[in-house]
Amino acid sequence: MAAIYKKEVRSYFTAMIGCVFIAFALAIISLYFYAVNLSSGYPYLGYSLSATMVIFMILIPVLTMKSMAEDRRQKTDQMLLTAPVTTWKIIISKYMAMVTVFMVPVCIILFYPLIMAQYGTISYAMAYTSILGFALFGFLAIAIGLFISSITESQVIAAVVTFLILFVSYMAEAIADLIPATAWVSFVALAVIVAVIAMIIYWLTQSFGVGLIVGIVGIGGLLIKYLVDSSSFEGLMGSLISSLSLTAHFNNFVSGMIDIPGIIFYLSGSFLFLFLSVQAVEKRRWC
Repeated sequence: MAAIYKKEVRSYFTAMIGCVFIAFALAIISLYFYAVNLSSGYPYLGYSLSATMVIFMILIPVLTMKSMAEDRRQKTDQMLLTAPVTTWKIIISKYMAMVTVFMVPVCIILFYPLIMAQYGTISYAMAYTSILGFALFGFLAIAIGLFISSITESQVIAAVVTFLILFVSYMAEAIADLIPATAWVSFVALAVIVAVIAMIIYWLTQSFGVGLIVGIVGIGGLLIKYLVDSSSFEGLMGSLISSLSLTAHFNNFVSGMIDIPGIIFYLSGSFLFLFLSVQAVEKRRWC
């Protein structure tokens, strides 16, 4: 596991992707830091970090796009798949390598509140909770990118799809406001989601029976619930989409809160996509 981790970290810097990521990330954050905090005098570091989130939705897919796709394209993944190491260790090693690169600019940002304190009074609690939220956002975004990279051999497709997922999640609250709050709309949307989940389970397990059972049980349960109490579906889809927002919990960190549900959201989401990555690789190992 350590050998894979070291190899991945070395590859990010020898291929210059890691250096470019760190340099560009620090340049963008520093630009906003100077404009918002130093020049304009706002004592809240979270404002600068919030402004850079869209930029990082482009940077992180660039960082993660080659994590698995490149090995798959060059067929070097066969060496890993036949090595005496578990799939979990392979995925965790690659994930931790990307987290290491991501954490370099984050660790440098830790000094920014100290710089701000030289020019006035600031809230260290708000500054460092903002950095914590930013780091957690990065952990989840990297896990998403790793999963997408594990299911394709095209780096471009991996980067584009990862960006689209991150951007849709970023816009989740705005999208939720556009969805009608009627019960039948929520029922249909949830039924479609259950069908998609059933297809994903079939793709991962290659068991038509398991996928069919999940689909029938899920949609059947929704139908029964809708017939018994349709009012419970009103506005449900909008609330569900809003709960997937990457920025909702981050904004709580920016305001100085140690958002426990937010920590659970980011960490559990990261674990979920790591698990899916393992399943995607494991599927190829035994095919």
